[in-house]
Amino acid sequence: MVTALITGGTSGIGAEFAKGYARRGYDIVLVARDAARLESTATELRSLGAPSVELISADLADRSQVARVAERIEDADAPIDVLVNNAGFGLHIKLATPDVEPLDTAFDVMCRAVLVLSGAAARAMTARGSGRIINISSTAAFITTGAYSAIKAWVLNYTEGLANELRGTGVSALAVCPGWVRTEFHQRAGINAGSIPSFLWVDAASTVASAIRASERGRVIVVPSARYSFLMWVIRHLPRVSVRWISRAISSSREHPATASSSQSAHGAGTR
Repeated sequence: MVTALITGGTSGIGAEFAKGYARRGYDIVLVARDAARLESTATELRSLGAPSVELISADLADRSQVARVAERIEDADAPIDVLVNNAGFGLHIKLATPDVEPLDTAFDVMCRAVLVLSGAAARAMTARGSGRIINISSTAAFITTGAYSAIKAWVLNYTEGLANELRGTGVSALAVCPGWVRTEFHQRAGINAGSIPSFLWVDAASTVASAIRASERGRVIVVPSARYSFLMWVIRHLPRVSVRWISRAISSSREHPATASSSQSAHGAGTR
């Protein structure tokens, strides 16, 4: 059987990936913190066609628990064919804050865990000569809206570098860069999403369908939806001074005064 392991697989984009692979008849390995949500999600995935669903309760901010997930990925007796690094949370905090603990947690969950788990997958998959690694970045990676942009830019660049290393091995690495996706992510992050024009919203199911197709075709970067593909093409061709101006306008429009310097963690929430 073919197996997909998804981190943050109980909500948002992660849950959609789990559903998408369940419908394809994949065995699913779900990684998230909330044991109750893991169980309820597993029941749904079995009803959608997943032959088996394995649950791993883990906090990816804890390095020992990340190591435990990495060991599962490298288990040669139960190979993982697709890894989706989706776990993450909104980071709505000033870069100059004296309290760097939220930033430390963000680096651990959205950078270090991606590094460790992707590395484990790359080693195991290369040994077998096949496999797919999918890392969830964001359209925020192309702009400069603060810590979240910086972290997602790291994910994008890391994935491109990994794809270079894996070229010719039969293993692919894809960075998915979604825009504004309708999930609980924004509410959990304390982001004022009400100012976002309706035409910029896309649904999670179509976003994930685009990502799965891109991964199966061996692409390295995908920006789901035609509107965001066009917008990011424009962004990449603008002068950086213009990108910074646009980024300031975006940050200002979505800021809640009461939460402007706060961060609300939601490990396992679908990123974007």
